[in-house]
Amino acid sequence: MIKLLYRPLALLLSTLAAAAASKLTKIAWAKFSGEDSAPTAKDKHRRWGEIAAAAALEGAVFGGTRAVVDRAGAKAFARITGRWPR
Repeated sequence: MIKLLYRPLALLLSTLAAAAASKLTKIAWAKFSGEDSAPTAKDKHRRWGEIAAAAALEGAVFGGTRAVVDRAGAKAFARITGRWPR
């Protein structure tokens, strides 16, 4: 039963985490590279190093943001219901 209650909250939190991570990635890339947007794998005129750095930054930011938001959501859920989500 607890799992069914937590799922909608987890879905909402994941969506918010992805949006926040996307914004944070854009800000971080602009700060470190001086460019507005990070290169993608299909950018023909970018070097491998730039693409790998952008992908590593994106992965780190998305992973960290998701972990923080998931943990905060689980703690809030436990505070409200008295049970830790599974």
